[in-house]
Amino acid sequence: MQKYRCDYPDLCGQEEDDRRMPNLQFFRGQRASSPDGVYIEDFHNNWYGKYSKLEAVHSYIQWVFHLQERGMNYQAKELTKKEIEAFLEDETVKKKLVKSYKLMLDFYGIQMSNDTTGEVRCTNNWRDRFDNMDRHTHNNLRITRILKCLGTLGFPHYQAPLVRFFLEETLVKGKLYKVKESVLNYFIFAFRDQQQRRELVKYAYENYEAKHEFV
Repeated sequence: MQKYRCDYPDLCGQEEDDRRMPNLQFFRGQRASSPDGVYIEDFHNNWYGKYSKLEAVHSYIQWVFHLQERGMNYQAKELTKKEIEAFLEDETVKKKLVKSYKLMLDFYGIQMSNDTTGEVRCTNNWRDRFDNMDRHTHNNLRITRILKCLGTLGFPHYQAPLVRFFLEETLVKGKLYKVKESVLNYFIFAFRDQQQRRELVKYAYENYEAKHEFV
């Protein structure tokens, strides 16, 4: 998380293979993911609401939410600095990232209520989806990845509403017991803006029941 917040300083000066830009090609629909062979349009059109598939398949998340680090799918490529620059200038691929984000929110029982601010709320089937998150804790890693990707590829303003949502659901409403520790130890720290981190830590402390255990 520290390397992420510092924009991966250990990558500075490394040579990048910028000729193919595989991650950008994927979002532009010019190549499929590997090993699944899924194009981004297929993912959006055929995977939405397919909860069993989204849960069981573990190789798509590294293609849909790129980072400058390795994930569990070693056939996915790390995001490069040049790709980030190109991505931030391409409104079409940025819209596809938002569409992917909304698809995953639905998988978690969440929906975006404001596309401008990134505010989110529960969907009608949130109980079933929350139960899935409590039963399959690897989704905590996926959410951490999604938050970091949003911060890297032009949507840092979407991070705080989602983390605030999880803090409220876990600390205030007492839901998502198996997500709580990840919210406190990882989700909060997926912000490069120190002030945002401080505000969320303060909110978490104010709503943490056993304050003497908070640190």
